[in-house]
Amino acid sequence: MRSVAYIAAFLAFVQYRGAVMNPSPNTPPAGNRAWPAVSVIMPVLNEERHLAEAVEAILSQEYPGELELVLAIGPSRDRTQEIAEKLAADDPRIIVVPNPTGRTPHGLNASIKASQYSIVVRVDGHSLLPPDYVRAAVETLEETGADNVGGIMAAEGVTPFEMAVARAMTSKIGVGNAPFHTGGQAGEAETVYLGSFRRTALERVGGYDETFVRAQDWEMNHRIRQTGGRVWFTPRMRVTYRPRPSVRALAKQYFHTGRWRRVVGREHQGTLNLRYLAPPLAVVAMVAGVVAGVFGFWPGWVLPGGYAVAIVGGSVPTGKGLPTAAWLRLPLVYATMHVSWGVGFLVSPPSLGRSREP
Repeated sequence: MRSVAYIAAFLAFVQYRGAVMNPSPNTPPAGNRAWPAVSVIMPVLNEERHLAEAVEAILSQEYPGELELVLAIGPSRDRTQEIAEKLAADDPRIIVVPNPTGRTPHGLNASIKASQYSIVVRVDGHSLLPPDYVRAAVETLEETGADNVGGIMAAEGVTPFEMAVARAMTSKIGVGNAPFHTGGQAGEAETVYLGSFRRTALERVGGYDETFVRAQDWEMNHRIRQTGGRVWFTPRMRVTYRPRPSVRALAKQYFHTGRWRRVVGREHQGTLNLRYLAPPLAVVAMVAGVVAGVFGFWPGWVLPGGYAVAIVGGSVPTGKGLPTAAWLRLPLVYATMHVSWGVGFLVSPPSLGRSREP
């Protein structure tokens, strides 16, 4: 029996030594894998408040590979340009390029052109990356074979109003069921927040369409999917997003988002669904109800009244855990988002945007 045990131990040793000396070609040696170099791109405009913090979150990434950061700076009204130049002077990994128009798609294309690596990670000036974000992006690209991967837009506010906006932006009542807002299982998606791309995919579709001042991320992902690529959502990638600080800023954001989402629908037929049509339909219904009520048809008031009741009622469960000051602002935030988006969609002129040149 003892001799059998010796033989078994010897065979186990031989098997172990062979595994160490000749590892499987599908399993890279621990700590010895090649990590692709990554270009992080960021279009920046009037981001004095958040730029330094956003840049620090990028440069301190726990990523074993090489990293560069390209900032495309628009004509800002604050100290954004000065801050960007100081950051670049302090760290050679930072490249600053001009974006004379100040528009997001122009800045994205300018920074892509100035970047050099095979993986391109998009970040916004008011977004904060967690330490493992770039590593998660690269690993997800490799595991899924997707052309673009992205995760959750984790809105977090500081003031009571921002807290209310953050809660609305992560609620189905506020933004529908898009996984990058509300979370969910990993899998293929129409679009994702920000995006981490293979450069080959960006080159295949010709970069961002600069006619799309807004909604350029959705439009880009549509073209990636139309050309045979895959867009992948993973909850593993979670980005802190700072929401708009006032009713006026929030209304402006959602008004223009609604305008440009209709442009995407015109340019790419069949891409509109009930989630996108719900806000404009609600606006039309409420306006019709008010007009009917003013002209003496009292049941017309049921439409705007019912909407108000639904928003207040929906704020009770979705506002759970918020400070009282934030909860009291939540119905206003929901209404601002819905109505602004819906009005923007309805008044979007046919001249806005144009077909992409073949």
